[in-house]
Amino acid sequence: MIYLDHNATTPPAPAVVAAMLPVLSGLSSGLWANASSQHGPGQEARRALGAMRTTVARVLGCKPAEVVFTSGATEANHLAVRGLLDAAPPERRRVVFSSVEHAGHLRLARALSDGGVQVDFIPVQSDGTLDVSAAGALMGPDVALVSLMAANNETGVLMPVTEVAALAHAAGAPLHVDATQFIGKQPFAFSTCGADAVSLSAHKLQGPKGVGALLLRQGVPFAPQTLGSQERGRRGGTENLAGIVGLAVALELLDDVSAEAARLAGLRDALECGLARALPTMHVWSRGVPRLPGTSYLRFGQLPAEVVLHRLDRLGVAASSGAACSSGGSEPSHVLTAMGVPAAEALAAVRLSLGRTTTAEEVAYLLHTLPPLLEPLLREEMLTAP
Repeated sequence: MIYLDHNATTPPAPAVVAAMLPVLSGLSSGLWANASSQHGPGQEARRALGAMRTTVARVLGCKPAEVVFTSGATEANHLAVRGLLDAAPPERRRVVFSSVEHAGHLRLARALSDGGVQVDFIPVQSDGTLDVSAAGALMGPDVALVSLMAANNETGVLMPVTEVAALAHAAGAPLHVDATQFIGKQPFAFSTCGADAVSLSAHKLQGPKGVGALLLRQGVPFAPQTLGSQERGRRGGTENLAGIVGLAVALELLDDVSAEAARLAGLRDALECGLARALPTMHVWSRGVPRLPGTSYLRFGQLPAEVVLHRLDRLGVAASSGAACSSGGSEPSHVLTAMGVPAAEALAAVRLSLGRTTTAEEVAYLLHTLPPLLEPLLREEMLTAP
């Protein structure tokens, strides 16, 4: 199987699995114990938790005290938005999101709106880039916080985090950034990114599922949402030490981010150029703007995504579509809709996302085998087009 769905999740690195096994099995003295317990095994687990926190902080460029371990980026996103909103002064009850946030994050936006919070959305332009001037127009003294992804999970477009941070801070509001797709694929340091809170998830960077973190800048007003003594009172619940070990090890493996980004960009460009030569009606969204090095969001004419994915599956290639499943079938991607893409084209969207395990040989195989499968379908589509 050739796996080209790394934006959805990544295979755990062998070193991550090896580091987690002793904690899960209990073979390593007290590491299986509860880090809140006062006995010897509990204190050993507590020391290990502190060591992992220090590692995560070192790699991500923050202070250990700014790391809040969570069950993943979704929880971290909710924790950040609700925690910052509840801590805001009563005259600040407006929240600003981008219109192309992850679908789960937009559900939070709808829930806030249903609860009486005013929610505004920053639009994007036709190439998927954020409309910074529109963002500036949405800022004001009633804004409690701004929430923005660092990189879009579908198009791969990089968002102007530092510019939006400046706009938010000028309005007296903190900025939360969902860096789920960004960390591990681009250089990152919390100390210089401009955000006040940053979410991440381990399984996007060859770590385990079910663990992530919220980086919360010291001094930023924050109201805990899950009460308990753990994580300095900011997130209650027994820490997932095995998962946290996996997250820390996965982050330590990211010592060549720039070199890996350059390698993936080369493979992505070779893939897009090769497919374009063989299949001229292929279109790549956001091709000319800064985007993640391993993300290619494309369509082949207007062939439905499920048709293309079926052909890819026959070739042993795992990829994903840009459509969202619903009870009545498929709906166009909200990201492409926000970009003004017609529904018929959006329903043709296929995402190929490359990762650390992707090889040049796999790209060459795809270029050799996919065009012959799609070319007859595209020719038929052209002949039957009105």
